[in-house]
Amino acid sequence: MCGIVGYVGPRRATDVLLGGLARLEYRGYDSAGVAVTDGDGMTVVRRVGRLANLREALAAHPLDDTTGIGHTRWATHGRPTEENAHPHTDCEGSLAVVHNGIIENYAELRADLASAGHILRSETDTEAVAHLIEAHYAGDLAEAVRKTLAVLRGSYALAIVHRNHPGEIIAARRESPLIIGIGEGENIVASDIPAVLEYTREILSLKDDEVAIVTADSVVVHGADGAVVAPEVMTVQWDLDAAEKGGYEDFMLKEIYEQPKSLRETLRGRMGDNGEIQLSELAMSAEEVAAISRVVIIACGTSYHAGLVAKNLIERWARMPVEVDVSSEFRYRDPIVGDDTLVVAVTQSGETADTLAGVREARDRGAKVIAITNVVGSRVTRESDGVIYTHAGPEIGVAATKTFTAQIAALTVLALKLAQAKGTLSEERIMALWGELVTIPDIVEAELEDLGDVDACALQCKDALSSLFLGRGAGVAVAMEGALKLKEISYIHAEAYPAGEMKHGPIALITEEVPIVVVATQGPTYEKVVSNMQEVRARGAHVVAVATAGDEEIHRHAECVLYVPRTSEALSAIPASIPLQMLAYRIAKLRGCDVDQPRNLAKSVTVE
Repeated sequence: MCGIVGYVGPRRATDVLLGGLARLEYRGYDSAGVAVTDGDGMTVVRRVGRLANLREALAAHPLDDTTGIGHTRWATHGRPTEENAHPHTDCEGSLAVVHNGIIENYAELRADLASAGHILRSETDTEAVAHLIEAHYAGDLAEAVRKTLAVLRGSYALAIVHRNHPGEIIAARRESPLIIGIGEGENIVASDIPAVLEYTREILSLKDDEVAIVTADSVVVHGADGAVVAPEVMTVQWDLDAAEKGGYEDFMLKEIYEQPKSLRETLRGRMGDNGEIQLSELAMSAEEVAAISRVVIIACGTSYHAGLVAKNLIERWARMPVEVDVSSEFRYRDPIVGDDTLVVAVTQSGETADTLAGVREARDRGAKVIAITNVVGSRVTRESDGVIYTHAGPEIGVAATKTFTAQIAALTVLALKLAQAKGTLSEERIMALWGELVTIPDIVEAELEDLGDVDACALQCKDALSSLFLGRGAGVAVAMEGALKLKEISYIHAEAYPAGEMKHGPIALITEEVPIVVVATQGPTYEKVVSNMQEVRARGAHVVAVATAGDEEIHRHAECVLYVPRTSEALSAIPASIPLQMLAYRIAKLRGCDVDQPRNLAKSVTVE
């Protein structure tokens, strides 16, 4: 999830670009760059690392041009290097492109371009776009862009400048956001509203497959068929501070609502046309995958809970034993791993010290190690044999939300890959599961549009000093993550247990002041979970149930019910987690807690 800014008007372009990029730096921090044009040519400046490095370079060599594009990168294709930084140019340096999204067919496009004599200098998908525009260019830049878009597969928000077209930016989008701020004698292209609010509150949002020709005095938008369309301009009501959070009150809330997008991006391109699960990042041949006899997942905190979900799926589908270890314990217990073991290290930041130590221990013992992480170029990517990325974008809130569900999505794909390699599921069953998996983002989107009784449940629980979370099967990991979210951001003590374990101790804690949150979605153990609910109700507990839509009977056993759409039990963890994230969030807000920066917590734990 990268940040894009483009400016055309009377001001020095780099001043506007740097200011806008600073407000979008949460979208990318691996590298940054600008391209500016005037009547004589084009200048491109790129730097690795934070935006401050680019700012320093431009301060040393100021550029006075008044048209330009800028980019702050969150790497997906290629390491964070100056060669991979945006903007990307064509062979002659005549045009420059910045891009947010993923071009799925970039490999074949790059191969075709190279065979046609184009010289590509980066590892990125974006550079192919610049060379395609070059190949189609015959004096009309917008037409060259339209011809290029016709051959692209994937998602993109694009801004393009050309030295033969000073005072003009071409903007286009598909599945990645791109807006245009409408000013007086100036216009600003950006991937998010915060970048333009210093200059205007009048916003035009491009729709999929639209192409805009942007000059200082006009914005002309063409639809997919090339015809001019009249876009709707809206007036933004937020102030600049709020807009940096996309209009949301907190980054955590924003990130909860970003989950449909992060899930789609993580699943994108994982099923091939031949019905084969695409995980080339494993860096393992089909024979090597099939030879795995055991899986060990190591992780901390929220990532550990994602690992517990994966354990159920891998064992169920691939029929091989799976252990899930807390990373900080793994290397100290003399673990038994070898060349037949696949160790999966799950870490949002890729810098978690305990997980990195576990990776080294596993590799020293001969195990194959793959990482699941959200950060390209992080240490775990360099120390593992292979990497599966969760394309969730930067997560600013300390309490993980979208990265948790993205991890589950990535691990689910891995489980299907292992089952396919082992031959333990038929191809028909794999396709059926995949078909259901790709509907999960839509299900989450529907949940977020109707949160039911979350507010009422939060009011009933906000004054608790302690709470219990219960579940069975897939619900156990969901309960553990729900308890973690509550304690992290509301400071209410919360413990999670398999519901069948309640009678082995936790039931002694039950009073009217201790709310019990039960994951009671439909599944093989549903009746047993209901029995556990009856037991706690008999002891005066207040019960909040997460239940499957349409289950009216559950109201007999719970004071408050949070419904989730019906899914198969195997794929229920993501939908069941959404109401518990929102419950924790609403309780924390009622208690006046800082949900983005909870006390004593850091986003990434880089020391043991």
